[in-house]
Amino acid sequence: MEPIIAAATEYNIHSYSPFLIKFSESFGIRYYGLSYVLGFLSGLWLLARYHKNGLSPFDADQRTDIFFTLMVGVIVGGRLGFFLFYQSASLVQDPLALFRVWEGGMASHGGFIGVAGATWWTARKYKVSFWQVADLFCSLSPAGLLLGRLANFMNGELWGKVTDVSWAWIFPKDPTGLPRHPSQLYEAGLEGFFMLLYSQWRIWFTPVLKDAPGRLVGEFLFLYAIVRIIGEQYREPDEGIELLFGMMSRGTTLSIAMAIVGLLIALTRSKTKKSSTS
Repeated sequence: MEPIIAAATEYNIHSYSPFLIKFSESFGIRYYGLSYVLGFLSGLWLLARYHKNGLSPFDADQRTDIFFTLMVGVIVGGRLGFFLFYQSASLVQDPLALFRVWEGGMASHGGFIGVAGATWWTARKYKVSFWQVADLFCSLSPAGLLLGRLANFMNGELWGKVTDVSWAWIFPKDPTGLPRHPSQLYEAGLEGFFMLLYSQWRIWFTPVLKDAPGRLVGEFLFLYAIVRIIGEQYREPDEGIELLFGMMSRGTTLSIAMAIVGLLIALTRSKTKKSSTS
């Protein structure tokens, strides 16, 4: 049953522009694009910090190459994931839509698959353990996820379900005009801020990188899936995509699969080094 909606003036009205700086009606510096740039730069900064403290084998020259590899992995994986997971029919009808990145459309689950490819490539090129690279790379993701979700909010997209909570927002793009959960902000806090704190705590204050290579990426995938499932409970399901069993969104379904994979990795990589030397 829909909640009783009070007067619209009691709620926040979303009036933000998707542009930080606008040069013309459709051209300028968008928050969404800026979130990717800042996300990659934060990842480079973290890799430099890891190297300085003996946690990463990658020097400055190698990090430049890694930066490009990660960009390709995230963008290609995120873009392909969006169409394969959410818009497969439109891709068949208009294959060139895949390359029109300025129209938006990225999937975080697809982005993770792209990062996995970048991890394999980096490990192979520099002859470093895949699991060692995976642990480092997963810890770079939350900052970008945090910024990306904030950009979703600034764009007034991917809004939440209808609600009457006092902090609800009304989004102009929503044809119903009803107040909704600002689920983008919930996801920014869960997928971004919480995961950033967790991964950095594990890297700087525990011996997980040294004692059990691969365990951190398993934990990361499992926890990300859990917080994503929580966020999905407040997010409006994607239009035109049927719920699995009439109750689970596509994001929840993909996250359940990710949780299983992450849990298996975390369990199998637990205390790997200790086991191999006993």
